[in-house]
Formats: sequence, C-alpha cells, structure tokens
Amino acid sequence: MPTAITPLGEYLRARRALVQPQDVGIVSSTPRRVVGLRRDEVARRAGISQEYYLRLEQGRDRQPSDQVLHALGRALRLDQDAVDHMDRLVRIQTGEARAGDRTTPPRVMETLGGLLDQWTETPAYVMDGNQDVLVVNPLARAMTGGGLAPGVNLPLAVFSPVGRALMPDWPEAAERTAATLRYGSDPRDRRLQEIVGTLSVRDAEFRRLWARHDARPYLNGALEQDVHGQGRVTLTCQTLEVPGPQRFVLTAFHATPGTDGARALAALRNDVAAPTGRRSVAV
Repeated sequence: MPTAITPLGEYLRARRALVQPQDVGIVSSTPRRVVGLRRDEVARRAGISQEYYLRLEQGRDRQPSDQVLHALGRALRLDQDAVDHMDRLVRIQTGEARAGDRTTPPRVMETLGGLLDQWTETPAYVMDGNQDVLVVNPLARAMTGGGLAPGVNLPLAVFSPVGRALMPDWPEAAERTAATLRYGSDPRDRRLQEIVGTLSVRDAEFRRLWARHDARPYLNGALEQDVHGQGRVTLTCQTLEVPGPQRFVLTAFHATPGTDGARALAALRNDVAAPTGRRSVAV
C-alpha cells in the first residue's frame, strides 16, 4: 500500500531514533539494526498494536485520538509541549489547521506597534512563528545597538558567524532557537521552508538540531543579554502569545530591582528618553 510522509509520521520516526533501549529498560541479546527504539517496542510501550503504529508512521492513519497521542508521548519520553506539538501536527495533516495567511492586516500591526510604544520601561518586540521580527520598540532596538529590527529573522541571525561570535552561550541559544522555530511554525509554510533550507545548507549544527525534531516554546527565563553600552547582564525574558491565526509572540525583557540588569535597563531608558523617533514596524 502506498505511503506518504506526514508531519506526525516524520516526527515519530525522528523521536523514536532518539530513545535508547537501555533508557527504557529494554535489553537486547542480539545486535540491533535500528538506531533507537523499534516500531514494535514503541507500540508495546504505548499499548497500541504494531500495525496501528506502523500506519501512523507511514501516514495511512492521520487522526489518532488524544489518548493515543498521550500514550505515544509516554512511550517516547516526551513532555507536554511535545505532546501539544503532536496534536498540532495532527490538525495540520487532517486539514483542521489551515495553512496560515502571512498577510497581516495593517490595523493589527498598528495596534501592536501602538502597544509597544507605550512600553517605555520595557524592551519588547513581536515576531511571527518563523521568528521574523515584525515590531520593535525603541528600548529593544537600543538594547541591541540597532541589531533587532523589523525584517530580521532570529534563526538566520543566531546560526551565523556573527551570532556565534557574539553569544558566549551560543550552544544553548542555538538549541533553544531551533526548538522554538519548530514549535511555532507551520511545516507547510514556504517561508519556513526557505529558512530551513538556507540554514541546512550552510550550518551543520542546525542540520543536527533540526533532525532531532525538538519542539517547545520558550516562555520565560533568565538570559545573558548584551545591553548596548552597558555590557552583558542577566535579564528575564518573558514571551506571550498574541491571539490570532498568525501565531505571533511578544517578547519582553525586565530585571530584578537592584541587579546589574536593572541598572543597565535604567541607563538604557535614560539614553532613549529624548524622543528621536517612534518604534519600528515591518511593512
């Protein structure tokens, strides 16, 4: 019977290859011909038939239940973010989640831009699921010395010689960037395919990370951030989803009072206090 590559099938194959038999208590007395778990081992751990699991991987069954997805998550040692990602892949391949229209109504951009204009104490920006930067407020632009601007794509910037040179924590940033890109994007999107194609050709580490199919959002946490003119300090990054079909996210930075990060942001605010222009918005 003919098979088709589906988003879920591709994901299951990649994640199955990452689970080592010994990590889940499987002992083999004979040499193994596959990397990671075999299909029958995943099926047994998930409590489903081997034939049904095979149909899922081969794209012959495209609509597993939530119960099956959670069982596969346990079998493959996935966290809730990964299970949520599988659920979205199912909705994509069944047509429930339509391919997004990348044309954003001007009023939406104006609303987001107006919101960020009011954040005079907080560096913030908005990007889409492909991590193309759309809106940047003056503090965020000043914080990066103008490097963060509408039209910049964060994965392309991170996986570049300049990105490697400027980020002491580059391995962690690269892993986080690849995982958030896969989680937030649509595999059918031509813009995503363009980004992944470009990075796959030029960067071996991106190819390795992308092949893992790690998928998770980055919601909040402490980051080491270069603040232009102030040096490298610890800031807290907070990411919020913007309701709507485009899967925009808003990212803001703040710091604990009394810390070097708070002092750096205060100095940054003083530098941009005199109005020299409004926030930047992609057009």
